[in-house]
Formats: sequence, structure tokens, C-alpha cells
Amino acid sequence: MEIWDVYDIDRQLTGKRMDRGAEFEDDAYTCVMHICIFNSKGEMLIQQRQSFKRTWPNLWDLSIGGHTKAGETSRMSAERELFEELGLKRDLSDVRAHFTINFVHGFDDYYFLEEDLDLESLKLQEEEVQAVKWASREEIKRMIKDGEFINYYPSLIDFIFDSRANYGAHVNESGKYLR
Repeated sequence: MEIWDVYDIDRQLTGKRMDRGAEFEDDAYTCVMHICIFNSKGEMLIQQRQSFKRTWPNLWDLSIGGHTKAGETSRMSAERELFEELGLKRDLSDVRAHFTINFVHGFDDYYFLEEDLDLESLKLQEEEVQAVKWASREEIKRMIKDGEFINYYPSLIDFIFDSRANYGAHVNESGKYLR
């Protein structure tokens, strides 16, 4: 059974833990993370979930996603899931999440990587992933509309593609702001 740390509304650890699938107590939150991997053409690596997954079977999803296990940071979870789902060992110690979205029961951190991966060399986790491919922003949004992709807001997909090269909520123009 997978065990998760429990956080409060301010993302502070409470010292409590919960089993995956357990009912959430009031004011109890968990942490999940996603990694979006882009190639030099600006396409995102997407994965198709296995047909036997309890949630969103057969649907396409962002490159990597998963819950942070008890004792892990979000970044540690990102490294673990990247290796588990795609067989990629990467040191993310100098990478921070590009943004976090709050959801009903937690915090969802989004990390971005740029790497031209050879899809044939990836080692897909059979329990999670049935296929991977590169996709453009337009293709992902079409797949969402057609019910082939997890139903993310199309504006989130736009935000991910628009902000992948920079941190922050505006275009950073070197020398144009105070440090």
C-alpha cells in the first residue's frame, strides 16, 4: 500500500500520513507532480495510460505524473516517477517546479524539461504506460476535445506551452526589471 504525507492548507507537513485510497479528512492535503518533457521542436512527450488503470484508462496524459510518497519532496517524486515510468535517470536537484496548481485535495507541482529523447530507447513501465509519442499543442488540445486525452483545461495546455522557457507569470525581458 502506498502511503502519502498529509499537508495543511499552507502546505506544511502535519506529521500525519494516509494510505492511498483512504478518505480525506477535512483540511488534509497531498502533493502530486507532473513533468512535461519538450523536445527542441517544441513538442511535448505524452503518454498513454494503461487500459487497466482505475483512473483515466487508455487516455493520453502529460509526460509524467504521480503522487509524492511519504518522506519524499515533490522533486524527489519527480525523479522517481521519471525513472519508473520512462526508465530515465535524471538529477533534478537544481530544477524547481515551474508552477503549482491547487486542487480539491492537494497541490500539483509542474516541472518542465527539454530533451530530445529517442522514444525507442525509453523503458515504459508496463503497469502504468502503454505508449508514448511527441505531440504539438494543437494535437493535445484536439485530443482533449475528442476525449482521447485527460480533460485538462485547454488554457492549461496553452499556459504550459507558453511558459515552458521561463519561470513566472510574464515574459522576462532581460534588464527590464529590478533585481
